[in-house]
Amino acid sequence: MKFRWLLLFAVVPLWAHALEIGERLAPWTLLDQHDQPFTLDDRTTTLLVARDMDGAKLLKQAMADQPKGYLEARHAVFVADIQRMPALIAKMFAVPAMRDYSYRVLLDRESRVASRYPGAEGAVLWLQLKDGRLLARHEYTQAAELREALEQARP
Repeated sequence: MKFRWLLLFAVVPLWAHALEIGERLAPWTLLDQHDQPFTLDDRTTTLLVARDMDGAKLLKQAMADQPKGYLEARHAVFVADIQRMPALIAKMFAVPAMRDYSYRVLLDRESRVASRYPGAEGAVLWLQLKDGRLLARHEYTQAAELREALEQARP
């Protein structure tokens, strides 16, 4: 019986943090791979979130051969949760490599933003927004499907 109560109390906080359709996203600011700040505002229509390296690689595959400004033209932003990456590796190797990407990567170094949006690891969470409110959510685990969704999200 005690186990059931313990389980219930462990799961209740997860429900409290679930983002519901129609809910307004709280604004946040993160630095990108060039140390330039970005603040989530009402102009953003698509928020892409990768919780781990596999999710980030998935977006990189989907963005292969896309021109610079591709995401920005679609009012989309990409958040990469890099909290679990050792700081030395991030500073010396990963972030410098990201500077060559044709798209902006917002670096969530402390998982304070990505943790607001529950989703599976190894996937890219797609949050469709309008005026700062959540319209729909999708998860992509295949680069081809993500690429197709990005193509359909024309400006």
